[in-house]
Amino acid sequence: MFSTENIKVIALGEIIIQTNHSARILETYHPPTYYFPPNCVKEQFLRKNNVRPSFCEWKGIASYYNIKVGEKTINNSIWAYPNPSECFKEIAGWYAVYPQLMDSCWVNTEKVEAQKGGFYGGWITSRIQGPFKGDPEHPELI
Repeated sequence: MFSTENIKVIALGEIIIQTNHSARILETYHPPTYYFPPNCVKEQFLRKNNVRPSFCEWKGIASYYNIKVGEKTINNSIWAYPNPSECFKEIAGWYAVYPQLMDSCWVNTEKVEAQKGGFYGGWITSRIQGPFKGDPEHPELI
């Protein structure tokens, strides 16, 4: 679950996350989603929003954040599980991002392709084989 891969996330022209300490979470028919501890995230760019929380049957209730840099904002672009289920307690308060909303996301030196679908936060690299949930070419997984 824990990863030492070099991760970089750029949003609105700023490096929001750069770390080699993350959690790499896998779910059925999904590419991995990376979660980052608060001390690896430039929290000065985050704004908690009032969007309705979502529920994951495995992790629990997620809270959402906007990224704000200067006058620019990316709404609902980051989420966290403040009080996840017992199985995921190690990522309590850790952040995850939607790669499709970022300028770019990187795993080591490889640029990430975002998982298709507005709700999914998977990170696709050359090491990952599909098909994945959200891919319109595979409606059986949607």
